[in-house]
Amino acid sequence: MNYRLLRLLALAGAPVIRLCEGRYGVSRREFRLLALIVDGGPISPSRLSELAHLDATRSSRVVAALLKKQLVRREVQGNDRRFALLAATPKGRELHAELFPQIAEINRRMVSVLDARQVAALDEILAVLTPHAEAVNGSIVLDVRAERGRGRERRADDED
Repeated sequence: MNYRLLRLLALAGAPVIRLCEGRYGVSRREFRLLALIVDGGPISPSRLSELAHLDATRSSRVVAALLKKQLVRREVQGNDRRFALLAATPKGRELHAELFPQIAEINRRMVSVLDARQVAALDEILAVLTPHAEAVNGSIVLDVRAERGRGRERRADDED
């Protein structure tokens, strides 16, 4: 299942990546965070991380890129500069308005081979599997932390 879902994501996501990066100069992850900000309005960085399902470090890097590209701005709340909300700039809203419909069309084309019943079934299956995957994820192999770089080293060591 994981292999097939990953392969589908790679195939279905490739045109979105090419569109985002090639035509608009943003990563898919940058656009995802921008879309959350545009759709939800000003938001704290920690809440944005939660909604995007990203760890704080990764989210911080993406937000820094969005700030540098002037697609979002930090709005300091009160006198404490440490507490700020992220808001879309006019440039960010314009990018979202232009790019989102194109991504939605790619998604529509990807599911166009399914009839309405199949689309509804896929939606229902994903709605059931997602929270279940979260529960399983939280209950399996809790005593080991993934170190992705070490996995590559181990495989190289095993070959010797």
